[in-house]
Amino acid sequence: MNALVVTGTGTDVGKTVATAALAALAGGRVAVVKPAQTGAGPAEPGDLAQVERLAGPVITVELGRYPEPLAPDTAARRAGRPPVKPADVVAEVELLGADHDLVLVEGAGGLLVRFDDTGGTVADVASSLGAPVLSVVRAGLGTLNEVALTAEALAARGIAHFGVVIGSWPDEPDLATRCNLADLPAAAGAPLLGALPAGAGRGDRQRFTEAARVGLAPAVGGSFDAAQFRAVHGA
Repeated sequence: MNALVVTGTGTDVGKTVATAALAALAGGRVAVVKPAQTGAGPAEPGDLAQVERLAGPVITVELGRYPEPLAPDTAARRAGRPPVKPADVVAEVELLGADHDLVLVEGAGGLLVRFDDTGGTVADVASSLGAPVLSVVRAGLGTLNEVALTAEALAARGIAHFGVVIGSWPDEPDLATRCNLADLPAAAGAPLLGALPAGAGRGDRQRFTEAARVGLAPAVGGSFDAAQFRAVHGA
């Protein structure tokens, strides 16, 4: 089984767009699992709808949905619904892994956001699966601390940090953002595997696939060259 867990270093860092980009470039049979969708009602499109729109024909599975935009544990409790537990996610990924070439798991928020009242997290999912974690990060000031904390939490649990992807590279990066291109790999203890352009998720599927190919490294199916990108855009 080939599984990859996608986490963010916070909310609104571009995690869903990055997951869609990974799925779009993966080739073969791809499945995307969203353990817990929060902030969406029963008939509203969630993150997986965006993945399907951008990445094309991939299998998507959502295990739990809660209407308020809160951490999954809190949202489930307030909705009076059972939470999604890490064991539920692991079982679904193992089932999908039997007939898919790649299973992507998109977490909610950051690595240690609680799924249930026992403190289960997406880190527990990665640990149980023996799957590496890819971190989607902010571009600007403050991201180095967030990345370092995520990397430290992964290392403490013996989870491989596959790499980092900047979820939204701005059209006009400031000094901190440009400096971060050199500093992010050191903070993460893992390579910079991409920088997706701001607004990439607003295009059609063809344009998105082109942006994904340019914005992600060969390790995940693209052509992004971190050294070259740093030479052009870094400080």
